[in-house]
Formats: sequence, C-alpha cells, structure tokens
Amino acid sequence: MDFYVILGLVPGASPSEIKRAYRRLSRRYHPGVNPGDRAAESLFKRISEAYETLSNPDRRRTYDAGDISAEQRDSEAFVFSGFDFSVAAQGTDAATFSELFADVLHPPLTAEHGKPERGADLHASLGLSFEESMRGVERQVVVSRHVACSGCDGAGQVRTPEGRCAHCHATGKLRWARGHMVFSKSCLACSGTGRRRVQRCVACSGHGRAVRREAVMVRVPAGVLHGARLRVPEKGHAGQHSGRAGDLYIDVQVAPHAVFRREGDDLFIVMPIAVHEAALGARIDVPSLDGELRLRVPPGTQAGQRFRLSGRGASKPSGARGDLIVEVKLVLPQTLDERSKELMREFGRLNSEDVRRDLHV
Repeated sequence: MDFYVILGLVPGASPSEIKRAYRRLSRRYHPGVNPGDRAAESLFKRISEAYETLSNPDRRRTYDAGDISAEQRDSEAFVFSGFDFSVAAQGTDAATFSELFADVLHPPLTAEHGKPERGADLHASLGLSFEESMRGVERQVVVSRHVACSGCDGAGQVRTPEGRCAHCHATGKLRWARGHMVFSKSCLACSGTGRRRVQRCVACSGHGRAVRREAVMVRVPAGVLHGARLRVPEKGHAGQHSGRAGDLYIDVQVAPHAVFRREGDDLFIVMPIAVHEAALGARIDVPSLDGELRLRVPPGTQAGQRFRLSGRGASKPSGARGDLIVEVKLVLPQTLDERSKELMREFGRLNSEDVRRDLHV
C-alpha cells in the first residue's frame, strides 16, 4: 500500500507536511479515541507505519527508490471490511482518511422503506380587522407544504415487474470516489443481484413527499382574541413513509378599533356627555356591535362613571357574550356667550356646596 496515499500526501511532501498529516490522522484513529473499533485500530497501525517510514530520511529514500514502483502503487488495491478500494489518482488535493472513508462508514442511502414518521408542524399568521374578529370569518391561508407524492402515495417506492435495479444500473455494485480512492461495494437495494421488484420512486427521488403551495381554508370563530393560535389538523408537512401529516398553526393578529377597547370578553367605550345631560339626566345613543343602543344617564352623573350593558360584548367559546362597559366623559363648552355665563354664575350661587371639602386638611 502506498504510504503517501495513506497519509493523503504526494511523493514530494515536506517533512513538516508529513508530520502534520500524521498528527491529524492519528488524533482521529488512535485506539484510545476509538476503543473497541478494530477498523480504526487497523488504520492507525498503517498510518503509524507510513509515518515511521516517511519521517526517517534514510528509510524514505529506500522506499522512494524502489521497493514498490510508483506505477504499482497507483494501481494497487486492498480489501477492508468487505469493501474494495483502488487508488485512482494522486495530486495536491489528496483526501484525508476522514474524507476517504466517509462513504464507507456512511454508505449511500438506499430506497428501503423506513418506519412511518409524523410530519413537521407548519406556522402561519393571519391578520383580521376588529369587526372580523368579533363576528368570525372563514379565510384562506396560502402555505408551502410537503405533501404525499402522487406517484407513490408517500411510500417513496413503487412495486414494478422484476427488472433492472435503478440504484446500481443493474450492475449489482455501487462505485464512488473520494480523493485518491475509488470504492466499490455490493448494492444493498438489490442484494447485489442487479434486479429488484421494488424501485425508488422517480417522481420524489424516494423521499415520498413533494413541495406544493396550497390554499388552506381557516375557520376563525367569533370573538377570537388578538394573539390567539388556531390549529388546523393535518395541514402541516406530510409525514415520511406514509406517516401522519403535521398540523398547521395560525397566529391571529387583530387590528385595534377606533372606538372600542377590548379586555377579555368585555368591550369598553368612552361616551362624551354635556354638562346639562350629566346634571339633569338624559338618554343617549351608544354604538355597539349590534347597532346603536339607548342608554339612560341618570341626573347627577359624575365624570368617569361607568354603565354596564350586559350581553353586548365579545362572543365567548360557550356561545354567551361579554358586556359592553360605557364610561361617560364630561365635556364643557369651549366658549360661552354673556347669557350663558350669567346662567352659570346663577347656577353657582344656587349650588354653593364646596365640592373640594374632602381635600381640606
């Protein structure tokens, strides 16, 4: 076996390059790092043998002079754990052993049918107006999701009349290259026969799934809260190997309203009233989700006083509704003519009660 190939070097490598290559490979394949791994132990012995020869100038000259010719080394092949390896080429981009044996320790995937696995969940957001959130709507949400392949119904493979194995092109062998090495092993898909009854699905390359943009209809219940999360069963990604699809979760974003403020299932509204309405009482029209409602404001109503209209708020999951809370705000006239001023002075003389008496110390 070519010692330069073992260390991933070219024949003209410098002593420092030889030492670096040895340190890199020995750290990976040392038996202390891989306890009980016979393959790593065998590789480490060959790495050590190559380093002992090439790091010694006299032994290296003897080796380069001709125990094994370059032509013989270039064509030499050896067997390791059931795999055939052949030296393919030499160059400055020679692979390390971690690259050389990447496909040996992790061979190419076959189209064997695996255990069903549930698909991943999907997440999307949906913006609603305040009115839409109150009455409930049905909206479409467009998502990109994995769906079961129509060619194999999500299985990743299809049954066909016995014929050529598409995985190894009917040769019964798989071959691939890494750096200086060309690897060859028996095809697992057809057990080395070159023929098989079950083939990997061409449409999905054996994954059993394909990506598709889909419009999903989402039913938004009346009274949905801002930040609520809705679940649409099995509208996430399709599962692998015919596994159950994941779910689609919709995060709801509700725009604020210009008049109403929501707290839980109750709605709040601030209603301006005039001085005379607060003093004498009045009937005022209050906007609501059900149209305008008539509210009786009793005489002597104070600023900030609240009135509750039962069952006029947001819908609850039970079908009942919260309340509409009306808070009155006293609005004074910005300008007064002389007649109005005289009347206010007269009102003050007739109602001379100290309204700040509770604040006196």
